[in-house]
Amino acid sequence: MAFLKSKINKIAGLVILIFAIGTIGYMVLSNYNLVDALYMTVITVTTVGFGELRPFSPEEKIFTIFLILTSITVFGYAVSAFSEYLVSGRFFEHFKHRKVEKQIGNLKDHTIVCGFGRNGKQAILKLGNYNKKFVVVEKNKEMIEGLDFEGILNIEGDATLDETLLKAGIENASFLITALPSDADNLFVVLTASQLNKNCTIISRAGNESSYKKLKFAGASNVIMPDKLGGDHMASLVTTPDVIEFVDRLTIEGETTANLEEISVNDLPSKFINMTILDLDLRRQTGCTVIGFRNPNKEYIINPEADIKLVANSQLIVLGRPEQIIKLREIF
Repeated sequence: MAFLKSKINKIAGLVILIFAIGTIGYMVLSNYNLVDALYMTVITVTTVGFGELRPFSPEEKIFTIFLILTSITVFGYAVSAFSEYLVSGRFFEHFKHRKVEKQIGNLKDHTIVCGFGRNGKQAILKLGNYNKKFVVVEKNKEMIEGLDFEGILNIEGDATLDETLLKAGIENASFLITALPSDADNLFVVLTASQLNKNCTIISRAGNESSYKKLKFAGASNVIMPDKLGGDHMASLVTTPDVIEFVDRLTIEGETTANLEEISVNDLPSKFINMTILDLDLRRQTGCTVIGFRNPNKEYIINPEADIKLVANSQLIVLGRPEQIIKLREIF
């Protein structure tokens, strides 16, 4: 039984069993009522030295001896197991897991990052800079210790397994990033996650071009090939160096690491629905500029006109300096 997998639960079960045997035994052998039988069991098991309610028969004495020896054995096992838990650190690990489970249980619309390698680290750095809630899934013990030290919410386990993703809160997650080194493992994660939460947006890493279509077919919304992107970026530094340098500076390392921000029209005050970008007056209020617009059909307009209407389910893409982005977030 799953209940008996924990030593603490085993010990609790054995203690309850001893009290049950003692109480029932005294009720049968001595004709005690429930309270008296329980009283005799407690003073016998705890060896406090109180006398029996009345003189015992030989049968009752043999039963009492059995009860004392059994309880000593169980309590000795309990002390040994508890000491082992303390020395090995599993006792504190048990409570750490309980605390993490509670924190994850309270999460909603968070991001799950599978793998704490190079790509996974970059992903959580970006998520942290944008104050996004996330959980890291990693099976390497040393990396888990590092995540614990940094105070990053994590689950230790194999991301390809259903139970691991369920522990990470996949049912309430809005996004999942799988950045495992193996394309086969990423494929398993995508398949599992898409079955557990059909509304979750899944972003997968791929090492080979042959894996791209498989991951998309399995349910990945986006498939990223880091090596291909890296080569393209390096070539762009030759062909259009100033453009690339400028684009790179749009997300600088700093307090917010953001010069770009998305605004959902649905999150704006209701008075702005069906009004125009000009009516929003972002430039005067925050200093930011609207450089992009995505309509409900997911069509993008670069440098949109000021008279475009802010319809429901559309998005604004805004450009500004870090301090302007902070002001934008405070207002909207």
